This record gives sequence, C-alpha cells and structure tokens, in this order.
Amino acid sequence: MNLVNDLINVERKATREGFGEAMSLLGKKNKNVVVVTADLGESMKVDDFERENQNRFIQVGVAEQNLMGVSAGLALSGKIPFAVSYAVFNPGRNWDQLRVSVCYTNANVKIVGGHSGVTVGPDGATHQALEDIAITRVLPNLMVVVPCDFEQAKKATFAIASFKGPVYLRLTRPKTACITTATTPFELGKAQVLREGKDITIFACGSLVYEALLAAEEVRGEVDIEVINVHTIKPIDEETIIRSARKTGKVITLEDHQINGGLGGTVAEVLGEKNPTKMIRMGMKDCFGESGEPGELLAKYELDKNGVIKTIRKILND
Repeated sequence: MNLVNDLINVERKATREGFGEAMSLLGKKNKNVVVVTADLGESMKVDDFERENQNRFIQVGVAEQNLMGVSAGLALSGKIPFAVSYAVFNPGRNWDQLRVSVCYTNANVKIVGGHSGVTVGPDGATHQALEDIAITRVLPNLMVVVPCDFEQAKKATFAIASFKGPVYLRLTRPKTACITTATTPFELGKAQVLREGKDITIFACGSLVYEALLAAEEVRGEVDIEVINVHTIKPIDEETIIRSARKTGKVITLEDHQINGGLGGTVAEVLGEKNPTKMIRMGMKDCFGESGEPGELLAKYELDKNGVIKTIRKILND
C-alpha cells in the first residue's frame, strides 16, 4: 500500500469534502448525475455541484421521506441520483422509503449519510448516527461503504456512481487524518491491508482506521498488529477477514457505531460461521453519545488510540 509514513503530522480533511470534490467532477463528466438534498447542500459539500448544475440539483426541503421517493423515481427514469442529508435523517428517518422504493425495486440511488458517528461532537446524541450501518446492511440489494479518509471518499464516490444499484455511503463531519493518497488502490468490496502483522488483527472502518494505525505503531516491539481497512461493510470481504484471522488468531473490530449490527457484527458473523476466533468488538456499547468535542468523545468511549491499546493488552491477557 502507498500509505503515508508519518502518522502524526498528516494532513487533515473531512470525508464530506472528498465527496463534494468528487461530485463537482462527476457533474461535469456525467450528465445523468443528479443531486437531491433535504436542505443540507452546503453542509454536505454539494454547493459547488449546485452552482455548476442548477438544473440537476433538486432541493426538497426538510422532507427526508420525499427525498428518498423523488430519488427512487429519478433512478427508475434512468438518472443517477445522489440522495444527500445527515445520516440520522437519511437513512434514519426515511428507512421505509429506502426499503420499499429503493431496495425492493433495486433502484440505482446513492444514499449519502453525512455527520455520522460521535465525531459530530457538539451536535449531541440526536444528531450522532450510531445505528446507520446496522439498518442499511440488513437491506437486500444495498451496498454499504464507509471510506476512511478524504481521498478514499473521493474514490468511493466515483466508484459508486459507476456501480449499478443502490449504495449507502457514510461520511463524517470533522477534518480527519489523510492516511491514503491519490495513488492508493481502492476497489469496492475489497478490504485493504494497511499494515501487516502476526499477533492480532484490527479490522476498522471510517476515521477510526487512523486510531488503529496509531495504536499499532505505539505497541510495535511489544506486539505485531495487522490493520485492515474494511471500507465496504456490504458485501464484506470474507476472504481477507478469514485469511487474517487464521494468521493472527485474535481479532479486534473498531468503529464509530454501535457494536451491534455494524462492522463488528458483520465480522463476527463471518468468523462465527467459517473460522471461530477470539474477538473483541470496539464501538459504542449499547448507549447514546453526548455533546463534546470529537477527540473528547472518542477518548470517553475508549475509541481513540489509547482505548485501542487497552483493548490490545486485554485480548493478549484474557
């Protein structure tokens, strides 16, 4: 992998910014791409797309269920709609329309949920989507993608635009570490081994991939950690998961989401059926978040580097 070597002084950009840049380029390249939003175009970084493509930018107002219905209709008419809002509303508030109008018809809608996870910070529990991976990956026909940084969000946006079928793309609000580059390979459905190791595997997604890499570097010499970025939750890369679990014999999953139903649940299902492995799931433990700065909240819920190191030592000693 072409991984940035200096993990401390990396550039920081938001995944939503990578999405916005990709949408502006897609607007120029593909006249079938349409953006539909529920009063959150600027927050979701599609304001450039709006300025450049006013006839392909649809503002439905604060009406997320209508957002999904309009998007389904556009897709079934041959367009490639990106339904854009915060994840607590999209898919949180319009899950029924997502299930029936989009997934049941296999409509080519790209559902983009921003401001996910506790890293939304001061917005508090009502706006911290911690269940969105669970409620999307259960739906037939729906792909679920969680990019780890700015560059990967750009690549993922281009990739899902070319993919025929419904996709949920999960984005975050704050500027986070750029751990991949423009030349780092990306393929939907294929997990990335960012760091090879032999003692423990950490499967992570989203911005917490960075925390896993920091932790692995800090314990180097004490324990050899393999870090894998599972950017596509569904379809899950079973081959890579099983191969790594067989090699290390110990697995940690790390996500800014409930431990039930998300990445941890997905990996547990794969290993439970095909390669039972000692495992600890890291994430929100059946609780809501609260208001605070992103770093403070990650520390409180032990989802930062220090929390990962604590879990590494726990799985070694149990």
